[in-house]
Amino acid sequence: MAELLGVNTWTVLNWEKGRTEPPVSSVPSILEFLGYDPYPEPKTVPERLLAKRRALGWSIREAAEFVCVDPGTWSRWECGHVILYRQHRALVARFLDPSVDTLDDEIKLRWSQSHREIKTGKLS
Repeated sequence: MAELLGVNTWTVLNWEKGRTEPPVSSVPSILEFLGYDPYPEPKTVPERLLAKRRALGWSIREAAEFVCVDPGTWSRWECGHVILYRQHRALVARFLDPSVDTLDDEIKLRWSQSHREIKTGKLS
């Protein structure tokens, strides 16, 4: 594994023992080596953004450049902030490959939930 990734065996050992995390750029090679993706199946838009970015081995900056937004915006999306603008939702949809309508439905639901929390004072 270390040879395949161009790192030393101690680096891989540290990853295996949970002392350090592999850089995102190494994830595609690790997934190929394993033959499966050990991460949980992504269910939400933020989880799907992270999973796709990780599978591509991209940094937040690289993913943001790909969809033409700033890295801070991408980071907020991965943290669960609502994707406000329809043009951004369309860019994300093309990146993730679902229909824009599916994204719109999920985002509308999350928007309604967050506004309900604001009105009732139950912000988390």
